[in-house]
Amino acid sequence: MKLQSTKGYNIVHTWLAAKGHHPFLFQEQTWQEIAEGKSGLVNAPTGCGKTFSVFLGAVINFINDHPDNYQTNIKNGLQLIWITPLRALAKDIGRAMEEVIVQLGMSWKVGIRNGDTTISDRQKQKRQMPEVLIITPESMHLLLAQKNYPEVFTNLKILAVDEWHELLGSKRGVQVELAVSRIVGVKKKLIQNNSISIWGISATIGNLQQAKDVLLASLKTYDATPGKIIKAIIQKNIEIQSIIPDEIEKYPWAGHLGLKLVEKVIPIINNSTTTLIFINTRGMTERWYQALLNVAPELSGAIALHHGSIEQSLRLWVEDNLHTGKLKAVVCTASLDLGVDFRPVDTVIQVGSPKGVARFLQRAGRSGHQPDATSKIYFLPTHSLELVEAAALKEAISQTFIESREPMLLCFDVLAQWLCTLAVSDGFIPDEIFTEIKNTHCYSHITEDEWQELLFFLTAGGAALQQYDEYKKIEVEDGVYRITNRRIAMRHRMHIGTIVSDSMLKVKFLSGGYIGVIEEYFISRLLPGDVFTLAGRNLEFVMIKDMTAIVKKSTSKKSIVPSWNGGRMPLSANLGLMLRKTFDKAFEMNGRTLLKKERLDNPELSVLKPLFDLQESLSHIPKENELLIEHIETKDGFHLFVYPFEGRLVHEAMAAILAYRISRIMPITFSFAMNDYGFELLSDQPIPVDDTNVYELFSLENLFADIQRSVNSIEMAKRKFRDVAVIGGLIFQGTPGEYVKTKHLQNGASLLFSVFSEYDPKNILLRQAYQEVLDQQMEEVRLRNMLQRIQTGNIVITFPERLTPFCFPLKVDSMRENISSEQLEDRVKKMQAQLNK
Repeated sequence: MKLQSTKGYNIVHTWLAAKGHHPFLFQEQTWQEIAEGKSGLVNAPTGCGKTFSVFLGAVINFINDHPDNYQTNIKNGLQLIWITPLRALAKDIGRAMEEVIVQLGMSWKVGIRNGDTTISDRQKQKRQMPEVLIITPESMHLLLAQKNYPEVFTNLKILAVDEWHELLGSKRGVQVELAVSRIVGVKKKLIQNNSISIWGISATIGNLQQAKDVLLASLKTYDATPGKIIKAIIQKNIEIQSIIPDEIEKYPWAGHLGLKLVEKVIPIINNSTTTLIFINTRGMTERWYQALLNVAPELSGAIALHHGSIEQSLRLWVEDNLHTGKLKAVVCTASLDLGVDFRPVDTVIQVGSPKGVARFLQRAGRSGHQPDATSKIYFLPTHSLELVEAAALKEAISQTFIESREPMLLCFDVLAQWLCTLAVSDGFIPDEIFTEIKNTHCYSHITEDEWQELLFFLTAGGAALQQYDEYKKIEVEDGVYRITNRRIAMRHRMHIGTIVSDSMLKVKFLSGGYIGVIEEYFISRLLPGDVFTLAGRNLEFVMIKDMTAIVKKSTSKKSIVPSWNGGRMPLSANLGLMLRKTFDKAFEMNGRTLLKKERLDNPELSVLKPLFDLQESLSHIPKENELLIEHIETKDGFHLFVYPFEGRLVHEAMAAILAYRISRIMPITFSFAMNDYGFELLSDQPIPVDDTNVYELFSLENLFADIQRSVNSIEMAKRKFRDVAVIGGLIFQGTPGEYVKTKHLQNGASLLFSVFSEYDPKNILLRQAYQEVLDQQMEEVRLRNMLQRIQTGNIVITFPERLTPFCFPLKVDSMRENISSEQLEDRVKKMQAQLNK
């Protein structure tokens, strides 16, 4: 069928033309594939109409199926499911879709289903499904936990997964894989209607082919090579500019520089329609918001704050005012990273390293949100060495060197939760569901033994918990596995999801009115009268009542900025590699006068030249194939600084392994510090690392055994097991408003961990906890790759007389633990003054 000759295509084409638009080639290609009932993955830069490539395809299809009554046809049933990772996206996408529907005179309804959807809206949807349902992965599973859920999908034509690159590589992505497998199963077997198209929508990602294969894995039984990748051949211009400090410190240290550059940000805000200022942590967004208002009080009312812990109504107000262009600037975290179409945004400022090329591109794309507009992003360093990362990012983007997202494998905790979801709704027959599950990418290698162990675990509590009735969740009736206990069913529905965080407390004024949420561990350290900052306000802590922190407004100038867990992202492997390549360039520039063109082409490296010259004169600038090790003695003891440039997680593991391997040469104890560039071992005696043993110390031999001996892997697995146990439904988190304290969750998890370790050491959830520690907390694959690289490259050992520019930030990081930030700043200034003499 030639799409261009259909009524649906002509109606949509005429509508676009009336608005002065013409469809892109990739959009027409997607519409053609959808018209033929095919599946696939759309890949296009941010702001180039990815949403319309799939949504208008669904509209065209519907008009073609109902050419005479597409405007009057009502109660058509669910036609399109749109899975989105962020609640903030749902409203904006819904608004764009409704605009199209109204202008085409169709009677379609758009529904939103996520944690913010009211009970009455859910009931309405239950009585009559809208034609389009925008939903999060968690709410999708809740929908599948309803009785008679297959009926919902009777008329479903398309299932679209937006921002698939964000979900891939996470347990939420696994949730999507399972939901897709069930809907495909329902459509193919129960309803005997196999016309369902699955579409992923993705921005740039390093492993596009694999991303498509993971999403469409469930279709493989019906089609050996399901779907195709449709790429938009649109060159999105990105303008990257670094904000250069007036004075470059030769001895940089992490975190302090950012706020000192706040005055350089004001002209950028004033010269732009709207600016998004991205900050990596929620705590720093609060500080930046206050700092901007202190420097430019005239921005009051035109500047706002947006992060995940701010109360929903305030977040929505910010999003609406961004959309209408009433705000000059918004200070935000990753909460505004994705797909939201804020046309007035023409400038983005990234404060501190984004730690990854893809994330930087994603944020750049928030500005100039139109196909022909240039995305403008400024990079503001939080210490001067971060300017090297800015140079590395530019190079990576020019080479389209983007990170891959590795899909997760064998997440038994998510699978245990999924089987309970199915058991809560209509129940499941193991053989049928096992086939579906094996068709997904995540569980393609699950064995029959693992499957039987999981079923035994859910029906009888497994080998270790058979005596306890509360772990016997699923009952078997005539071969169908069901949850019949209402209490277990209710508890399960309340905790569907894979995002495990510390218990959150609501924050509420004494006089009434919510401000947001805060992690329990932070509040538990406050005393009545302490002042902290949230949502840009200084609040005095009064008391905790019914899982709510009661506060009142404070005029105090001093306040504690909350630190939320999970704020520190490690450097990506791609950015690490580009960073090592960039030091090659810095090495070439060393010790000579730069030509004008070199200064213009590499502004970041040229302003850092004094720092690099000092580093080379005291020690060495490592080339791409070199590992630099510095031995330095100070009054604190003997330091060993190592610079692999592989991110803090790899460095943490490597520091522990190196310390263990050195301690086998001679009895010696160490303290560690690490950042994204390297790590430090500190001892009270000389550290025996030299040309005779260094390659052996960085060997791949016995790596796994040395990891287990050197790192407290049992303690790390115990912490990881808490998350696995919560997702797997072993630990009840409490009811809304009465959540179980994190301390009690951890105690419960520790007890179960000990029971499994002793009585069921091969338990699949226990195995998973250890595997996740290796894969996620130590990045074992990356650690092996690093050691492989070191073995084939050169190791350069130097003995500087004093601290070098490279080791200085590490030295400061190791002091951070023991003193307050004010004392730290004073100490650092004294150290810098002595070193600069």
